[in-house]
Amino acid sequence: MTLPDGVERRSIAGETGLATRGQPVYGEPTEDGWRRWNPNRSKLGAMLETGMQTGLSGGETVLYLGAASGTTVSHVADFAGPTYAVEFAPRPMRDLLTVATDRSRLFPLLNDAREPTAYAHVVEPVDVIVQDVATRGQARVALENRRFLDDGRLLLAIKARSEDVTRQPENVFDDVLEELREGYEVLETASLEPYHDDHLGVVARPD
Repeated sequence: MTLPDGVERRSIAGETGLATRGQPVYGEPTEDGWRRWNPNRSKLGAMLETGMQTGLSGGETVLYLGAASGTTVSHVADFAGPTYAVEFAPRPMRDLLTVATDRSRLFPLLNDAREPTAYAHVVEPVDVIVQDVATRGQARVALENRRFLDDGRLLLAIKARSEDVTRQPENVFDDVLEELREGYEVLETASLEPYHDDHLGVVARPD
């Protein structure tokens, strides 16, 4: 497993796993300034735990789509460079703003990831897009936000049940990947089980 600088595998509270340095956010165990990165609560954490080659090295400029209350994006901001966190729901945004008070590189944006023109004047070109949105049209979200990614990686968690609860997840994944290839080259895919059911991790780059 290749981990970015600022992410280590450590034993914290008797359990070995990924960890970053920063203030705790969601009740995760901490030790000596390190905080446990729980892959059961983080799709990106699960991608790293399953050994996917994310291309993350640390210090990258990141656009995070679907930041919610800040569980995963707080870990990202611990090791990355400027991190733009897009979330459209006001309630989790309040929590995200609290998370950002301890992280000078984290910039919360109350916007809809399906409408990137609303934040295009704020977000600079980025090295990485991390996408974790629970909506139909997940490929379209990635394609619309491709404008921010000149070169680098898209790290996408496809949620089958958010696309169509009536179809087999494998068929949903195939359809999303086919649409995604309109603007990306898919480098790697992997199931995120046992951490997340009916989720597919995807590493891609602009085509």
